[in-house]
Amino acid sequence: MRNAREYNFDGLVGPSHNYAGLSFGNVASFSNVRSASNPRLAALQGLTKMRDLAARGFAQAVMPPQARPNFRLLRSLGFSGTDADVLAQAWREAPVILSCAWSAAPMWTANAATVSPSADTRDGRVHFTAANLNNKLHRSEEHAQATRTLRAIFRNHDHFVVHDPLPSTPAFGDEGAANHTRFAANHGAAGVEFFVYGRVEFDPSAPFPKKYPARQTLEASQAVARLHGLDPARTVFAAQNPDVIDQGVFHNDVIAVGNGNVLFYHEEAFADEASTIDALRRSVAGVGADFVPVRVAGAMVPVADAVASYLFNSQLLTKTDGKMALLVPHECRENAAVSAYLAGLVASGGPIDELLEFDLRQSMRNGGGPACLRLRVALTDDQAASMHQGVIMTEALYAQLVGWVERHYRDRVEPKDLADPQLALECTAALEALEGILGLPGLYDLS
Repeated sequence: MRNAREYNFDGLVGPSHNYAGLSFGNVASFSNVRSASNPRLAALQGLTKMRDLAARGFAQAVMPPQARPNFRLLRSLGFSGTDADVLAQAWREAPVILSCAWSAAPMWTANAATVSPSADTRDGRVHFTAANLNNKLHRSEEHAQATRTLRAIFRNHDHFVVHDPLPSTPAFGDEGAANHTRFAANHGAAGVEFFVYGRVEFDPSAPFPKKYPARQTLEASQAVARLHGLDPARTVFAAQNPDVIDQGVFHNDVIAVGNGNVLFYHEEAFADEASTIDALRRSVAGVGADFVPVRVAGAMVPVADAVASYLFNSQLLTKTDGKMALLVPHECRENAAVSAYLAGLVASGGPIDELLEFDLRQSMRNGGGPACLRLRVALTDDQAASMHQGVIMTEALYAQLVGWVERHYRDRVEPKDLADPQLALECTAALEALEGILGLPGLYDLS
């Protein structure tokens, strides 16, 4: 066992942050479609969370945004001419496709990749597999830049392996860490990796949702586990409850969150709750830890309230005293059932004894809460020292990034602004400046 810390890599909201409502099955995203967004406020809200967690002693880093608009996507679909011509033609002929090219979704880095720490892998290196996100057009090209970014930050091959994404076919639909978590006595100990899937491609008799798509397949989860060299005895696969997918639970992290030896989950999260909890208890015992499920009954918090408040799309963080804090969005306080439940939770004497509350309304309105915004990466001291240091959150970096946002970001973006070539130029200038701030020259192909 080696000393290790969990780094949260939060997505830095990009200057194109907008509400396009592109994610069918994501209730919040659909509810705010085509309303005006505030990119500046969105980025500052995210940066405040990063800075405050770093100040409390949690290891915190930044994941850079992706270049938008995606002119390569637009040109591959037949829009031509100058960049301004491309935007104008797409606005006239296919505004939904134009919205896809401007998607702000890369801010949710829980979907960037699945990560297995070195304590779990056969070769003793940290493994990343960029998610192909092939269920949605607006996300299906994110993996190219996600892979490029991960390889720029984790470029030491002695410590890190960044795999290419899985084949972009329905059989291998992969949504990254939003459907994956890990249980262990501590971040440096051998752990149990837990994959949750929504459907089985090669078994038509397996249950599946009827209203909304199941984005993660069992086949994809199994492939990632093989790529990462995981021990089958310490790997658990479980089916998501198709009925809750149809209620807006598009990823497992909308209905459950795990950390250390604790799983905080809704009783309706899994297709077979009893067998899932039993499998986790047995596997976690095998790595020398006592599994602690924290079960939320539907009578206390209905699924609709969990989805509306993003109670489970929270961050579960281990504090220095060994207890855990639950980082929730303001919306949890504003939902009567959830607020009452949380008051009882922290007073219960269980493993979660503190609430951390943040204003993340810009992200929430677009369909992503605290857990969506971060990718968890457990690193030993040597691994942390070998990754690119320019993305680690410090007070100095926070000040630089706040100044950068205030210089480059608009405070209002409406649907019609996606046809504005000036906005595209502003986004390009912002990312060129960000490369210098983070010390990642050439991160973007801005040609």
